[in-house]
Amino acid sequence: MSVSSSSLSPPPPPPPPPPEDLQSKISPFVLKMRSAPPQTGLYFFYGTLMDPKILADILDLDHEPKLRPAKVVGYACKLWGQYPAMVDGPQDATVEGAVYNVQTVKDGEKLAAYETNHYQTKACLIEYMDSQEPVDDLGHTFMFVGDSRDLTEGTFNLQTWLERMGRQKNTKH
Repeated sequence: MSVSSSSLSPPPPPPPPPPEDLQSKISPFVLKMRSAPPQTGLYFFYGTLMDPKILADILDLDHEPKLRPAKVVGYACKLWGQYPAMVDGPQDATVEGAVYNVQTVKDGEKLAAYETNHYQTKACLIEYMDSQEPVDDLGHTFMFVGDSRDLTEGTFNLQTWLERMGRQKNTKH
């Protein structure tokens, strides 16, 4: 029995890997969280929902919602048209806003519908600015997840926006 020189050749290289599926790089936990119903609990608002009248209208409340002034660190705000869009920012950047305690999943769903699919909830550390206890808490906020090319630099001013929309800021006397 003779051994031919061709049988001693190295095997052919393996076929190239299949094209990458970008969805497969997202952990199953994250995918599950994205499809989960909206959370209840503390929500940090940095745009139109800081206005108690707008928040009460969206949630069909028969009372003025209690909001606490707060900020989150490590985020930045840009503009998506006339609306603020929070995105990841430098570690020391802050976004100021207000916190509301969402009581029901139905209210969370109403807020998610108001924010549209260009925003998704994300867990965040909230730092209160009113010298009351607690001084910080874990909660959620709506992060912009649309096309970042649609964002522009600028600041959102709630009072100016309310005036443009023909609404008056809800002020206590």
